[in-house]
Amino acid sequence: MPINYDALMQAKSTGVAASYRDRETMLYALGIGFMRDPMNMNELPFVYENGLKTVPTMATVIGWGAGSLLAKADINYLMVVHGEQRIAMHKPLPIAADVVLDERVLGAFDKGKDKGAVIVTERVMKDKASGDKLCTLVSTTFARGDGGFGGPKEGAPEPHTLPTRAAEVVHEADTRPDQAFLYALSGDRNPLHRDPNVAKMAGFPKPILHGLCTYGTACRSVISTICKYDPTKITGFDVRFSAPVFPGETIVTEMWVDGNVVSFRSKVKERDVVVLNNGKCTLAS
Repeated sequence: MPINYDALMQAKSTGVAASYRDRETMLYALGIGFMRDPMNMNELPFVYENGLKTVPTMATVIGWGAGSLLAKADINYLMVVHGEQRIAMHKPLPIAADVVLDERVLGAFDKGKDKGAVIVTERVMKDKASGDKLCTLVSTTFARGDGGFGGPKEGAPEPHTLPTRAAEVVHEADTRPDQAFLYALSGDRNPLHRDPNVAKMAGFPKPILHGLCTYGTACRSVISTICKYDPTKITGFDVRFSAPVFPGETIVTEMWVDGNVVSFRSKVKERDVVVLNNGKCTLAS
């Protein structure tokens, strides 16, 4: 059954409650690779309740699945991939909070019957106690099996253009063979990332790492180099997903600095494959 464009564009959820505590904050940091070296005093504040810091990309797992609009869309989930993720931070994430989530569909774009559909959703996260906006997340989903529904063909977000010069900063981050199991505890329990049989059904030789785990790992690279371990400097973090990572591979992030904009791209060292592209990290002025 094709996507009902009018119904999808009217879909929204408001006032969905979610919460997290310092345990979830530390677990997320461990899931994206912080504290591989237990003697690293720069990373200790991300995984230790004494002076705890939050990673901006943790916003993607808070209230995971709560009020998801795509669950209401009649699409083929076996053919769905995460296309892009964008975050605008209005305030640094507290180390623990009760939050309220509002979500809506920004657009649905028809690429053609055999080319799929692009669905763009927005989620606004507010602090429940104060009502203050914490962040706005915009996600692009590529529904490969749902083109030809008659929606608009143009208007999807344009990716950030990377500089053509050599990168100023390069950072390597290892991933553990069991990292997908640890990251899944932050919310995304999709068996594609843990069950070899499901991975094979999806066309992969073995489970793949969560795309948002790779995204968080790239954020860790920016925090540990350009931000000098101060995550509050990051006010935006946008990326396009281009290929999966297999747990155990090394993620190499190349960075270009132009004022308060850090452009970035991540590759897998072992296969020389770009896994995150068109990255744009915005820093506080």
